[in-house]
Amino acid sequence: MSSGTTDQAKRPNIILVMTDQQRGDCLGCDGHPAVETPYLDGVAERGARFTHAYSSVPSCTPARSGILTGMDQWNHGRLTMAGGDALEFPATLPGELAKAGYHTQGVGKMHFAPQRRLYGFHNMVLDESSRRIGDFVSDYHEWFDEHKEGSYGYRDHSIDWNSWMARPSHLPEHLHPTYWTASEGIRFIAHRDPTRPFFMWLSFARPHSPYDAPHPYFDMYINNPDIPQPHIGDWCEEYGQPTADVNAPWTRRSDSEVHRARAGYYGNITFIDHQIGRVLYELRMRDREAYENTLVIFTADHGDMMGDHYMWRKTYAFEGSARIPFLMQFPAHWSESRKQVLDQPVELRDIMPTLLDAAGTEIPDSVDGKSLLPLVRGETGGWREFVQGEHTHCYNVEYGMQYVTDGREKYIWFHHTGRELLFNLFKDPAELHDLSGDVSAKPRIELWRRRLAEINENRGDPRGQNGQLVPQPEGAITLTPNYYKWKERADVEIERLRRL
Repeated sequence: MSSGTTDQAKRPNIILVMTDQQRGDCLGCDGHPAVETPYLDGVAERGARFTHAYSSVPSCTPARSGILTGMDQWNHGRLTMAGGDALEFPATLPGELAKAGYHTQGVGKMHFAPQRRLYGFHNMVLDESSRRIGDFVSDYHEWFDEHKEGSYGYRDHSIDWNSWMARPSHLPEHLHPTYWTASEGIRFIAHRDPTRPFFMWLSFARPHSPYDAPHPYFDMYINNPDIPQPHIGDWCEEYGQPTADVNAPWTRRSDSEVHRARAGYYGNITFIDHQIGRVLYELRMRDREAYENTLVIFTADHGDMMGDHYMWRKTYAFEGSARIPFLMQFPAHWSESRKQVLDQPVELRDIMPTLLDAAGTEIPDSVDGKSLLPLVRGETGGWREFVQGEHTHCYNVEYGMQYVTDGREKYIWFHHTGRELLFNLFKDPAELHDLSGDVSAKPRIELWRRRLAEINENRGDPRGQNGQLVPQPEGAITLTPNYYKWKERADVEIERLRRL
């Protein structure tokens, strides 16, 4: 337990800020040559930045399942973007904090199923972009229709939800979903129960496409000469065929198209950064004591390839997709050193145990992640050596993959074909040079193969058998037996509640 959490009267308020599809390198404090994130840089300065944070299943729903449950992907059940059933998990992050006396609120994009299932929150207000299952309408869309100042719609710019296209938003800033999400976060701060600590999961639906930053933010970057060119590896030519599909997950685009996409993407990141600053300012001005006793974690569910290696969107094992930002701002009275930069491999499943540890409440046995608080105290012994991730269906079966990385080296295995890639991230962070065919790298390849095969075999995944990786030409499992166990539990609980 942190030195700042031993006194129950000092249990911290908690704000988990999350963006959708933000790369780990798209922060000023990470050294990006163009992106400006002054408020998030301040969060890192008042706490810690984790340089090797990863999403074990780099797409929306499975990544969020890891945060919600603290479980690894085999145990929460989603190994890809699949499964829309109500699930009854053994424990959830908001549920455990609610039981511990916290006032819990979800704001923005949750991407849960069903879309209004609370999963332990006392309340949620939602922006689910275009996702409408059944008669669901998100709170943002209802608000937008009530407050728009003309006969336009929120998506009349015509840029699709997974497109590489970009343009400034046609909306005024105050109608953009990013502004609405921050405003709803401020509304909760103003209306929370003042007698209890609070937990708010503040989840922005951008910088996920559409790359539709408001004009002032788009204009910050469209003529910026420091916007980097995409990384193009010596192994990725197969992905570089141009296509007219505006939602293509891989395609060669012109320099101007890539530049425009990055300008819109970076503009959305800076817009979000300024709105996070607005939320923290309002908390500080309304209740300085509460602000100074607030633990902030900032992260994303996964990244965005942004044209690197001719790829767009997510689900890939490459750094642009799988590596995520991860920052912590400590409460003022904590004694831990500030401005920490930590290189241990961490994952989204570590958020739940970290926050429960900070709240001084028991971490359930179902949680696979580890609290990060020992790391920020300098207690690094016994930490995991590497992170294992996967996405068993990446736009088509052939590119389904698993990966293992310690942040310094990465091994990727495509389970359909058996193809392998190996990158030395220390010397080659852009993953330009595949070392899998290098004779001198053979011992490293064999080490990573064994590690991945052992994980698969131990969990009952047919991709690992007798210490070997076994290709799956017809594709690999997407939902594990645990998924169906949690579904059955939910079915029983829902029926029980209906009979009350």
